Amino acid sequence: MTISSRLAITTLALAAFLPVAHAQTTPVETTAPLTLEECVARALEKNFDVSLQRLTTSSAANDVQIAKGTYDPVLGLDTSRTFNKSAPDTTIITTTDPTTGAVTTSSQSSFSTKSTTDDTRLSVSQKIVTGATVTATGVLDRNERRPSTTSGLNPAYTGNVGLVVKQPLLKGAGTGVNRAAIERAKLGLSRSNSDLKSTVLTVVRNVESAYYNLVFAREQREVRRFSLEVAQKLLEENKARRATGVATDLEVLQSEVGVANAQRDLVLSNQTVRNNEDSLMQLIGRFEFDQVPGKVRFNDESTPAVSFDQSFKLARDNTPDYLSSALAIEQYKLDVKTTKNARMPQVDLTGQVGQASKENSYNRASNEVWNGKGYNWQLDLSVSMPWGMRADSARYRSAQIVLTREQTHLQQIEQNILVQVRSVIRAVETSLENVRITSLALELSQKQFEQEKARYEAGLSTFRFVQQSQAELDTARVNALQAKVNLRFAYADLSKLEGSSLGRYKISLAAQ
Repeated sequence: MTISSRLAITTLALAAFLPVAHAQTTPVETTAPLTLEECVARALEKNFDVSLQRLTTSSAANDVQIAKGTYDPVLGLDTSRTFNKSAPDTTIITTTDPTTGAVTTSSQSSFSTKSTTDDTRLSVSQKIVTGATVTATGVLDRNERRPSTTSGLNPAYTGNVGLVVKQPLLKGAGTGVNRAAIERAKLGLSRSNSDLKSTVLTVVRNVESAYYNLVFAREQREVRRFSLEVAQKLLEENKARRATGVATDLEVLQSEVGVANAQRDLVLSNQTVRNNEDSLMQLIGRFEFDQVPGKVRFNDESTPAVSFDQSFKLARDNTPDYLSSALAIEQYKLDVKTTKNARMPQVDLTGQVGQASKENSYNRASNEVWNGKGYNWQLDLSVSMPWGMRADSARYRSAQIVLTREQTHLQQIEQNILVQVRSVIRAVETSLENVRITSLALELSQKQFEQEKARYEAGLSTFRFVQQSQAELDTARVNALQAKVNLRFAYADLSKLEGSSLGRYKISLAAQ
């Protein structure tokens, strides 16, 4: 049994169970071309990593509003009614009879009193950037006693207005310390925007990689398909030559083996294509695996000149990790400032002024309170301090260590950028040269195959040399494709480092 017969039987056996699974998993083929720009646009819209980072950035924007909310006015309203009934007082009266000297004791009870008090308080409190808390209050009271024991107003309506200012003098004092939370939240938002930029650049780079990998896989599949066609044609020619007595059975068998190997290579290429199609769809869609990406191709782009100095400057200015680390240093400087301030004693100065009125109605009490018939003022100074300040001193030292660590990390990032740019520049230069060399090698292999095939047809060579020449041609084609892909990978890496991918694909990242 020949190899081609065994292959036919194997194919029929596999067909008995493959079609069902194949029908369930094979997506629909599409013929519309799919450009790299379309893939990037779809990824920015549907990629999970980008969507998650956008949500994180939105959360960071809310953190800024939360920090600012510390300085929003706080309104307060309290109202209450109090009722009190006092127990009656009992008076013991002792009398002595002057004649007999007898002592008598008696008791006398007074009436119990009842009082009702209505109290309503309105306040507005606000913290200001110096650390002070300003509170304005307004009070209306109603007091009634039954039975009345005084000649004053009953019920009596009392009005009070006051202003209280509490200002820390050491710990918690100053605009720098009190605005630190807001500034830190703003820096956190900027860092989140940098992280979003980093995510977008990474996704763009991954999309470019997946796109070019798919281009390579499909082009390689065409090479394998062409090799199969050549192998089948050679098999037919050898069978015809054997029929005329020119070729031997061994040469026909060699041709059948060549066809089998070409079929195997084509099957493996199909598998690689399907895997790369899924990888691209995973980046640019959400569970959209029911369709195969359309036609993809290498972009006909000019090869721009590269410059290390220019690329390094762009990379340092646009690398999100570098920018994020620089912003983190500013955050940690704020932490050092606040923890240093926290080591000071708590010294608070409180001032309070107010005016009061007492009238026979709510209306008169609220109006007369502004006339200043009654007034008060108070000035307080309080001091408190933990013994030894051990915890606050430790927090200050920890903040200094964190700041120093992040400054060192920034230097490390800058060094990494330097090394990465140097490596990518070399990769671009090497890839350019490799493209030129593989193109020449492909041209040479094509001519050698044609000459060897012509020599074989003329009886001046053997089929083994033809197969070897064909294998070399296939290798040269794949190497030329790989060189083109590697060049685009190198440019993609350089664009990611420089941040120029955003401009090339017209991506605008509006800062929140």
